[in-house]
Amino acid sequence: MKAVAACLLLSFACASKHAPSDPCTHGDRAPVALAPGPRHIQTVFVVVMENANWSDIRGNPRAPYLNGTLLPASAHAEQYYNPPGVHPSEPNYLWMEGGTDYGIRDDRDPARHHLRFTDHLVTLLRKAGVSWRSYQEDIGAQECPVASHGLYAAKHNPFVFFDDVTGDQAFCVAHNRPLGDLASDLQNDSVARYNFITPNLCNDMHGGPDCPRDVVRAGDAWLSLWVPRILASQAWQQGGALFITWDEGEGKSDGPIGMIVLSPFARKGFASSTRWTHSSLLRTVQEIFGVGPLLCDAAAAKDLSELFVSFP
Repeated sequence: MKAVAACLLLSFACASKHAPSDPCTHGDRAPVALAPGPRHIQTVFVVVMENANWSDIRGNPRAPYLNGTLLPASAHAEQYYNPPGVHPSEPNYLWMEGGTDYGIRDDRDPARHHLRFTDHLVTLLRKAGVSWRSYQEDIGAQECPVASHGLYAAKHNPFVFFDDVTGDQAFCVAHNRPLGDLASDLQNDSVARYNFITPNLCNDMHGGPDCPRDVVRAGDAWLSLWVPRILASQAWQQGGALFITWDEGEGKSDGPIGMIVLSPFARKGFASSTRWTHSSLLRTVQEIFGVGPLLCDAAAAKDLSELFVSFP
């Protein structure tokens, strides 16, 4: 009885149970290889921007780099959505990592919402020997960034909600790096195979009291600084794929939101009308690296292979 009571006192149920309002059954399941064989795509970069409908970005003169440079060079989706009714930001970031929101529907830090589950993407990657790293703008070099501060928002860093990432300080620090490290890692060809990149609140189109009023222009300027560095890297040029998306629609809208893919294997200039969600992005990454089982709603989702001429 004491063990049961201790379990109930946690923020969520024990790992073998459902989290509140979470339809997924969680457990420490054995890894499953997905479609073993050679891969065209070797390295993945994911950049997540904030709170904008695609109609507010596409064709917007305040986003000249995105519209004038990125779209002609990329494949993109016209009907990409956050999962139905999933708001605010935090549960959407968690969805990209685990295919569910774990019953979370607010933006509180990991101190309130730490998860004991081990069936999420980066743990599958680790078990398969696939390297990963999260680059977060405005965190410290020796920080396991579980608490929001300044322009860094923990709600935009899904990995720090999982105890198997944060339980070991050295492991957490090694896998959650300041954004500045990305520049040197790209130059030195030492990026991980899976790289999740989050701008700060001023640069991700979210905004805040100390940010420029024109959040779209600020985000576009940030992309114009960092995307060329990624595209110039050996990791991207030799089998890379860069996914740029937004976490959710504006004003509790589900979208459509942006999904842009830049890769040597992308269908350059292609616009798709297929309906996708963050579950599709998660499934796509799992298929690229061949790591399963497919996580929660990713099992029911279409992948993004239509945006590529060769996949995975």
